[in-house]
Amino acid sequence: MDNNTEELQIIKTVGENGEEVELKLLDIVTIDDRDYALLLPVDEEANEDSEVVLMRLKHEGDEYLFETIEDDDEFNEVAKILAEEDECECECDCDGECDCGCHNH
Repeated sequence: MDNNTEELQIIKTVGENGEEVELKLLDIVTIDDRDYALLLPVDEEANEDSEVVLMRLKHEGDEYLFETIEDDDEFNEVAKILAEEDECECECDCDGECDCGCHNH
Protein backbone atom coordinates (compact mmCIF):
# COMPACT_ATOMS: atom_id res chain seq x y z
CA MET A 1 0.00 0.00 0.00
CA ASP A 2 1.19 3.47 -0.79
CA ASN A 3 1.24 5.54 2.40
CA ASN A 4 1.58 8.78 0.44
CA THR A 5 -1.88 8.60 -1.07
CA GLU A 6 -4.83 10.29 0.61
CA GLU A 7 -7.26 8.09 -1.34
CA LEU A 8 -9.95 6.60 0.89
CA GLN A 9 -10.01 2.82 0.61
CA ILE A 10 -13.47 1.30 0.94
CA ILE A 11 -13.95 -2.40 1.60
CA LYS A 12 -17.32 -4.06 0.91
CA THR A 13 -18.19 -7.13 2.94
CA VAL A 14 -21.24 -9.02 4.18
CA GLY A 15 -22.41 -8.24 7.73
CA GLU A 16 -23.72 -10.63 10.38
CA ASN A 17 -27.29 -10.35 9.05
CA GLY A 18 -26.33 -10.88 5.39
CA GLU A 19 -26.45 -7.18 4.50
CA GLU A 20 -23.69 -5.49 2.50
CA VAL A 21 -21.47 -3.31 4.71
CA GLU A 22 -18.99 -0.70 3.53
CA LEU A 23 -15.91 -0.15 5.70
CA LYS A 24 -13.09 2.42 5.51
CA LEU A 25 -9.61 0.96 5.79
CA LEU A 26 -7.93 2.84 8.66
CA ASP A 27 -4.68 0.91 9.01
CA ILE A 28 -2.92 -2.40 8.47
CA VAL A 29 -0.79 -3.79 11.29
CA THR A 30 1.46 -6.84 11.42
CA ILE A 31 1.44 -8.96 14.57
CA ASP A 32 3.26 -12.29 14.82
CA ASP A 33 3.89 -12.33 11.03
CA ARG A 34 0.16 -11.90 10.26
CA ASP A 35 -1.48 -8.81 8.81
CA TYR A 36 -4.63 -7.38 10.34
CA ALA A 37 -6.86 -4.60 9.02
CA LEU A 38 -8.47 -1.95 11.20
CA LEU A 39 -11.71 -0.81 9.59
CA LEU A 40 -14.49 1.64 10.40
CA PRO A 41 -18.04 1.61 8.99
CA VAL A 42 -18.30 4.25 6.24
CA ASP A 43 -21.26 5.95 7.89
CA GLU A 44 -19.35 6.61 11.14
CA GLU A 45 -16.95 9.42 11.89
CA ALA A 46 -13.77 8.28 13.61
CA ASN A 47 -13.63 9.41 17.21
CA GLU A 48 -12.64 8.06 20.62
CA ASP A 49 -15.89 6.06 20.97
CA SER A 50 -15.85 4.51 17.48
CA GLU A 51 -16.07 0.75 17.30
CA VAL A 52 -13.29 -0.36 14.97
CA VAL A 53 -13.68 -3.62 13.06
CA LEU A 54 -10.67 -5.95 13.22
CA MET A 55 -10.15 -8.47 10.39
CA ARG A 56 -7.30 -10.73 9.30
CA LEU A 57 -5.76 -9.69 5.99
CA LYS A 58 -4.66 -12.49 3.70
CA HIS A 59 -2.59 -12.05 0.54
CA GLU A 60 -3.37 -14.26 -2.45
CA GLY A 61 -1.25 -13.19 -5.41
CA ASP A 62 -2.16 -9.58 -6.17
CA GLU A 63 -5.41 -9.84 -4.20
CA TYR A 64 -6.09 -8.98 -0.57
CA LEU A 65 -8.77 -10.96 1.25
CA PHE A 66 -10.35 -9.75 4.47
CA GLU A 67 -11.29 -12.58 6.81
CA THR A 68 -13.31 -12.60 10.00
CA ILE A 69 -11.21 -13.79 12.94
CA GLU A 70 -13.15 -16.85 14.14
CA ASP A 71 -10.67 -17.84 16.87
CA ASP A 72 -11.58 -15.91 20.05
CA ASP A 73 -8.07 -16.36 21.48
CA GLU A 74 -6.45 -14.89 18.36
CA PHE A 75 -8.90 -11.97 18.28
CA ASN A 76 -8.44 -11.20 21.98
CA GLU A 77 -4.64 -11.36 21.73
CA VAL A 78 -4.52 -9.00 18.73
CA ALA A 79 -7.02 -6.60 20.35
CA LYS A 80 -4.94 -6.61 23.56
CA ILE A 81 -1.71 -5.82 21.69
CA LEU A 82 -3.38 -3.02 19.75
CA ALA A 83 -4.87 -1.54 22.94
CA GLU A 84 -1.47 -1.62 24.67
CA GLU A 85 0.22 0.12 21.73
CA ASP A 86 -2.54 2.72 21.64
CA GLU A 87 -1.98 3.49 25.34
CA CYS A 88 1.66 4.50 24.79
CA GLU A 89 2.03 8.10 25.87
CA CYS A 90 5.65 8.59 24.91
CA GLU A 91 6.61 10.91 22.10
CA CYS A 92 8.83 8.46 20.23
CA ASP A 93 6.24 7.62 17.50
CA CYS A 94 7.61 4.09 17.35
CA ASP A 95 4.38 2.07 17.18
CA GLY A 96 5.70 -0.12 19.99
CA GLU A 97 8.80 -1.23 18.11
CA CYS A 98 11.54 0.49 20.12
CA ASP A 99 13.22 0.21 23.49
CA CYS A 100 11.78 3.38 25.01
CA GLY A 101 10.55 1.44 28.04
CA CYS A 102 6.88 2.37 27.76
CA HIS A 103 5.76 -0.75 25.88
CA ASN A 104 4.92 -4.13 27.37
CA HIS A 105 6.52 -6.58 24.93
